[in-house]
Amino acid sequence: MKVSFVRRFWVTFSCYVVGTYASLLNRFEVKGAENIPSSGGVLLASNHISAFETVYLPWAVIQKQPFQMVWAPAKEELFEKTLTRLLYSSWGAFPVRRKRDAKAVNVIGELLKSQKVMLFPEGTRHKDGRLGKGNRGVGKIIYDSRPVVVPTALIGFNHWKFPRRGQSATVVFGKPLDFSDLFALEDNKQTQQMIADRVMAAIADQLKAEGAYVGEA
Repeated sequence: MKVSFVRRFWVTFSCYVVGTYASLLNRFEVKGAENIPSSGGVLLASNHISAFETVYLPWAVIQKQPFQMVWAPAKEELFEKTLTRLLYSSWGAFPVRRKRDAKAVNVIGELLKSQKVMLFPEGTRHKDGRLGKGNRGVGKIIYDSRPVVVPTALIGFNHWKFPRRGQSATVVFGKPLDFSDLFALEDNKQTQQMIADRVMAAIADQLKAEGAYVGEA
């Protein structure tokens, strides 16, 4: 999939505007960025603790790999008004209906052939920082698309307020996960859930290593 330089420049510029607030007025730390491949299909699978993440996670990537896209599914309510639809779409967001959305799944699968996509396997935010169960649908996407899966731990964003200075948050990108043993199994609900569980276990391990694990939801 080809994305125009103009669009990639716009996304990078927007991320640097966001990054000025995040990194200069607050303490925004990124660890493990070297674990993100610079090309090819990459799934950034992250815990979900704040609405800020869809803005700051791309910044964590693009400050190290400028002029790239980080695509993100977003709730369809954000696209109801023309202005917000154009803005979010220009940044790489696309609408997803609640519950199962076959069209959105197909879009994600197509993007993962060559692009970076962020997903929150829990499917919902946990503002208390607790880690929810991974959604089997994400396991299905991984099984079908076979992208590089980078487990991503987000820490501290659930305490951020805007505007405010001196806040701390960390993004930790883990080493890509190996699913070769699970890809050898039959494609069924059990296998898909096992894939999702492995992703969430990796995120939990990263949170524990940072002293930020507060338990399961």
